[in-house]
Amino acid sequence: MRIELQSGALRLARGQTLKMVDAQGSTIQCSEGTLWITEEQLQKDVVLGPGGAYQLRNPGLALVHAFGDATLALA
Repeated sequence: MRIELQSGALRLARGQTLKMVDAQGSTIQCSEGTLWITEEQLQKDVVLGPGGAYQLRNPGLALVHAFGDATLALA
């Protein structure tokens, strides 16, 4: 399956994980809930709350996990 988002919000349920491949340069913006982000080749993970944003730095695999129901936007 291939999903392409032009713009808008993406809702993740509690415990759901979004897998992103080769999304270097994409920005993840958290509107609601708490997100945990980990990137391949980076030792430090990121936790985002509402209003937080993070730009992916590396090619390869990135995982975005929702600690609870969360809403995010990709730019």
